[in-house]
Amino acid sequence: MDIQIELGDGRGRRDAIYRQIREAILDGRLRDGDALPPTRELAQRLAVSRNTVSAAYDRLVAEGFLESRVGAGTFVGAGARRDGHPPRGGPASLTATAVWDDVPRPPDRFREQPRFDFRSGAPDVSLFPFDTWRRLMTQQLRRSRHDLLTYGDPQGYPGLREAIARHIGVSRAVRAGADDVLVTNGSQQAVDLAARVLIEPGARVAVEDPGYPPPRQLFATLGARPVPVPVDDEGIVVDAIPDDCRLVYVTPSHQFPLGVSMSMARRVALIDWARRHDAAILEDDYDTEFRYTGRPLEPLRSLDSSGRVLYIGSFSKVLLPGLRLGFLVAPPGLRPALTKAKYLTDWHSASVTQAALAEFMDSGEFARHIRRTRREYAARRELVSRVVAREFAELRLIPSSAGLHLSAFSETPVRPMVRAARRAGVRIYTLGDFTAERDALDGLVFGFGAIPRDRIEPGLRELRAFADSDRALT
Repeated sequence: MDIQIELGDGRGRRDAIYRQIREAILDGRLRDGDALPPTRELAQRLAVSRNTVSAAYDRLVAEGFLESRVGAGTFVGAGARRDGHPPRGGPASLTATAVWDDVPRPPDRFREQPRFDFRSGAPDVSLFPFDTWRRLMTQQLRRSRHDLLTYGDPQGYPGLREAIARHIGVSRAVRAGADDVLVTNGSQQAVDLAARVLIEPGARVAVEDPGYPPPRQLFATLGARPVPVPVDDEGIVVDAIPDDCRLVYVTPSHQFPLGVSMSMARRVALIDWARRHDAAILEDDYDTEFRYTGRPLEPLRSLDSSGRVLYIGSFSKVLLPGLRLGFLVAPPGLRPALTKAKYLTDWHSASVTQAALAEFMDSGEFARHIRRTRREYAARRELVSRVVAREFAELRLIPSSAGLHLSAFSETPVRPMVRAARRAGVRIYTLGDFTAERDALDGLVFGFGAIPRDRIEPGLRELRAFADSDRALT
C-alpha cells in the first residue's frame, strides 16, 4: 500500500518512519496482512537512504508489528493491533447546522437481522432473478462500450428512459416520452431534486400525516417548513392544506402507511387546489406494481391538464433496493432545471446498471418478474390478513388493495408490546412511528415483503404472546 509519511526538515528520519507506520497499524489504517512498499521504493519516494527505511522496518518486525516473508515482501503482522487503540479523529471544532440536530439517525433496520421481519417497504431479495441480472450486467461490461464507462448524461441512459416511458405508459396510463424522464438514485433523490428546483427557504410544504418520514425531514433540511396534513379513508384532506403551501407531497395510489387509495373525487380536488394556489404536486406512485384487488385509479399525473404534477417511481420495491434506481417525470418547463440539479448533485446514476435494467425491461424479464412476485406477495398478504383477524381482536385492519404491507388501528396502546417484541427479535412498526407527533395514532404496520411465507404465522403468534404477556407492560 502507498503510505503517506511526513519526515519534516529535522533529523530522526528513521524514527519518524517507524513511528508513523506503528501509529497507522495501531489505529487501524493499516490492517493485518496489508503489504508495505518495498524498502527501495519507499526510500526513493521519501528521498532517504534505503538503510534508513530498512532500519525502521527491522524495528517494527522485532516488535511484532511487521513480518518479513522471503521473496514476498513485508506485511503487517497478524494481531499487530493488539492494544485496540481506536482511530484518532481530527479536532472537533466544526459542527453541522442546527437543522440536522432534528434529523434522526438512519433506522436500525439497516443493521439488524431479526428472527421475524415485519418491516414495511422492503421486498424479498431472494425472489430476484440474480442469474438473469448477472448475465445482463456481464453483457454490458463485455461490450466495453465507452459511453457506459465514462461520464454519462445527467438525465439518464437513453435506453432506460425509453423503457421507463413505455412501462408507465402501458401500466399506469402516464403519457410520457423518453425526454420527459429523469433517472434518479431511488425515489428519495427524485424528491430532493424536485424540492431543490421548486421551493425556496421558508416555503411551506404539505406532507401527509401519518406519512413517510424521509421526505418531510428532507424538506426541513432544505430550509422549507413541512406542514402535516391529516389523511382519512379517501387520502389527504385537501381542505386542510394551508393556502400558502407551494408543494404537496402525496402517495395517492397506496398511502403510506395507512394503505388507502385516494378517491377520484379527492384526486380531482387536489389538482384543482394546486391550480388555484399556483402550487406543485409531488406524486410518489410507489408499490403500484403490486395491486391485488380492484381497478387501479388513474395517477394524478394522468388527470393533470395544467402541468402541476411531478410523477415519481422507484425500482427499489419491485426489484432490489440496492440498485438505487428511480425516476422522475416532470412538466417540460422544469426539465432543464431538474437536469442541472441532477448534474450538480452527483452528475448521473450508474450507467452500466441503467443499461442492464433497460435490457431487463425490454426483454420482458421485468414483466415476468412482476407477475411472479405479485403472486407470492398476494399469498403472504392473504395469510397476514387471516392470522391478524384471528389472533388480534383488538386490531381493525385498514382496507388496502396494493403494496407490501397492511396496517391496522388498535383499540389499545401498542408501543409497550412493540418494544418488547423488538427486543426478542420480532421487528414491526407502529402507525405512531410515522406521525409528525410521535404516537398520535395507535396501530401496527405489518410488512410482508421481507419475511418468508412460512415465517409469517409463527412471527404473528409470537407477537400475540407479547400482547398477552406482562412483559409488554414493562
